[in-house]
Amino acid sequence: MKRDISHREDIDLVIREFYGLLQKDDLIGHFFSDVIQLSFEEHIPVIVDFWTAILLNQGRYKGQLIAKHIALDEKSQLEKHHMERWQELFYATIDQHFEGAIVDEAKRRVGLMGELMLFKVHKAREGNSIF
Repeated sequence: MKRDISHREDIDLVIREFYGLLQKDDLIGHFFSDVIQLSFEEHIPVIVDFWTAILLNQGRYKGQLIAKHIALDEKSQLEKHHMERWQELFYATIDQHFEGAIVDEAKRRVGLMGELMLFKVHKAREGNSIF
């Protein structure tokens, strides 16, 4: 039986493997290689901070998640099928290692986040204020 997520190191494992999949993915990999050139060694700790704060109530995320994705959308449009693939890869990665209540919460949050992200990105694309 797999255990639940309980430490920052668990989240770090998931995020590192997840971003490895994202980079290679035929549908969304270009966002991480061609559209923006991320330094994964700088980016991954920030994303781990984000998920650690959300799932374990530890630490603080300092960033502008929505604004960064709006800027990304201006370079290459984010669409529903992109977010669905992102969600699918996240679920597959987390399920490979863990199960439990925190995993279930992570999946719930990923679903909500994808919907909110697309809504705000598309509103900004239409010229509507999102803040």
